Amino acid sequence: MKTNVSTIDRVIRVVLAVLFAYLYFAGIVTGVLGIVLLALGAVFLVTAIVGFCPLYGVFKIGTTKA
Repeated sequence: MKTNVSTIDRVIRVVLAVLFAYLYFAGIVTGVLGIVLLALGAVFLVTAIVGFCPLYGVFKIGTTKA
């Protein structure tokens, strides 16, 4: 599994994951939309930690300098 997520991309993903978690747990966004945002935030966090985005792989996109 080759890294295809750059450092800047990783930082943006972590910031969005934290923002989505805050919106959900603070009760600002609730219901189905809140759960979807929380799940999307979890995906962003995992892809930021691992450094690989499967969707980038499918579309042959990479934000790293290969």
